[in-house]
Amino acid sequence: MFNKLVAIEPVSLIPSAEEKLKDYAKEIVLYRDIPSDDDEILRRIGDADAVLVSYTSRITRSVIERCPNVRYIGMCCSLYSEESANVDIACARERGIRVLGIRDYGDRGVVEYVLHELIGLLHGFGGKKMLRDEPVEITGLKVGIVGLGVSGRMIADALQFLGAEISYYSRSRKNDADLAGMAYKPLKVLLAKSDVVFCCLNKNVLLLQEEEFAALGDGKVLFNTSIGPGFDAKALDAWVRREGNVFCCDTKAAAGDVSADFFDLDNVHCPAVSSGRTKQAFVLLSQKVLANIETALAEIEA
Repeated sequence: MFNKLVAIEPVSLIPSAEEKLKDYAKEIVLYRDIPSDDDEILRRIGDADAVLVSYTSRITRSVIERCPNVRYIGMCCSLYSEESANVDIACARERGIRVLGIRDYGDRGVVEYVLHELIGLLHGFGGKKMLRDEPVEITGLKVGIVGLGVSGRMIADALQFLGAEISYYSRSRKNDADLAGMAYKPLKVLLAKSDVVFCCLNKNVLLLQEEEFAALGDGKVLFNTSIGPGFDAKALDAWVRREGNVFCCDTKAAAGDVSADFFDLDNVHCPAVSSGRTKQAFVLLSQKVLANIETALAEIEA
């Protein structure tokens, strides 16, 4: 059992999970607002030996080096790679601090957002301007998936079930996708041959630059379902201002550092709501956070 566990900011645990934390630490402190700076993070951590953090704050080397009691940092947010994490995992490792994160807890909501937005564009539902001159179905739609991880594969499966022709680009070939009838293509070929492209990349992977947008061409739809932009924002900004192009994302952060009027454009669709933050996602997030605490305690107490 930890002596003191502190959540330095809102971490989206459901009430029963917050109550369950009492089984893992003698003292629990849950902060309900986001700390303003490192000094405030340090004050909140204090003498705690376990820390929870969400995606809205960073636990830097400077913070970790001044928290000698910390033995565990739990990321209540997606951990895709050490480089993209909002915790300095390398520094934590140097000091013997266990860091565990979660992933794949909000993907179903993202798939539902994609279906809602795409069908609206194809049919003109909800007052949207139709992509073509007449309503078209997903059947026969040429769809390119850039990044065939968990969420990318879920989107591919859903659209393939509805009749789309799926191509994908990934760092490596996916045998299961190939067997399912999804065609691997080099990135620029995929962009050129697809009607709709989904960017489903890890955080801080900026794969689409000016050359890739030139290959994508016009009369296309680009979705970004990544946590952050998967492209150069200036190249996206220029591309979306050309005739016939449409860009869709659920949160403004997914577009990156675009022009001030970007979200005012008629062909930019952004509800500014994270589609993965659903009731079910918070339940799954909570389960994974608690499981990580149990794992860390088992390792530390072994």
